[in-house]
Amino acid sequence: MTPDEKILQTPLSKDIVKDLHVGDKVLISGKIYCGRDAVLPQIAQLAVNGKLADYGIDLEGSVIFHSAVRAAGLGPTSSNKLEIEENMPLLAHAGVRLHLGKGEISSDTISRLAADDSVFAVIPPVTAILTKNILTQKVAAFPELGMEAFFELEVKDYPAVIAAAHNESIYTRD
Repeated sequence: MTPDEKILQTPLSKDIVKDLHVGDKVLISGKIYCGRDAVLPQIAQLAVNGKLADYGIDLEGSVIFHSAVRAAGLGPTSSNKLEIEENMPLLAHAGVRLHLGKGEISSDTISRLAADDSVFAVIPPVTAILTKNILTQKVAAFPELGMEAFFELEVKDYPAVIAAAHNESIYTRD
C-alpha cells in the first residue's frame, strides 16, 4: 500500500463512496461479486423482482467486478458492453456501490450511478496479481453458465482506480 491509496472494505457505505473521487487509487478487500454480460442482466432482473435473497445475494454496499472466473485467472471485461452497462444503474439502485471493470462508460450511466451513490472503477488487466489476491470463491447463482456464472469472491487488496464518480469521469474530454 502507498500513502495515496484508499483502503476499501466491503460492504461499502454511501459515506465511503461519497469520499471517492476520479483518479483515486483504491485497494478493495472483502467479498465482491463477479459477473459479466451473460449473467448481469439476470442478476438485475432478480433485483428488480425482489428475488436476490432467494439466491442468498445481498447487493447492499457490494462491489461487482465485470469479469468471468476461470482457472487462467481474472481479468476485467469491457464494462461498456450493452448487457453490462445498461444494467449498472439497476444494480446500483439495488445497492451496488462500486462497479469494477474496464473501458469508458456513458455520461448517462455515470449520472445514473451518481444518483444512487455508486461509482465505477477500472482495474488493470493483470490476472496473475488479481488471482493471488483471491482468498475464497464460490458460485452464487447460475452455475450452468460455467465461468460466466455469478460468483462471490473474498479478496484482499484488490487494486483499482476510480474512473467515474459524482458526475465526473477520467474519460471526459474538455
